[in-house]
Amino acid sequence: MQADMTMDTLVIQLTHHKALKLLLNLEELHLIRVLKRNVAGGEKLSEKYAGKLPVDIGDQLQQHIAQSRNEWESNI
Repeated sequence: MQADMTMDTLVIQLTHHKALKLLLNLEELHLIRVLKRNVAGGEKLSEKYAGKLPVDIGDQLQQHIAQSRNEWESNI
């Protein structure tokens, strides 16, 4: 019986320092390929988009959000 021969890419998080050595050993045996070692955490959206909207439009948006929330709560 032949195993499924599709190649999948997986993202894993190592929880023990010995796991990296095991993965590197598997790579030496040509069983896996390590693509990236250190993948940094994603940038916070608040940091990514800070300053992207003009202040007046941002204020209008905040007012609209607050009004929408108040209308939602009053209809309950």
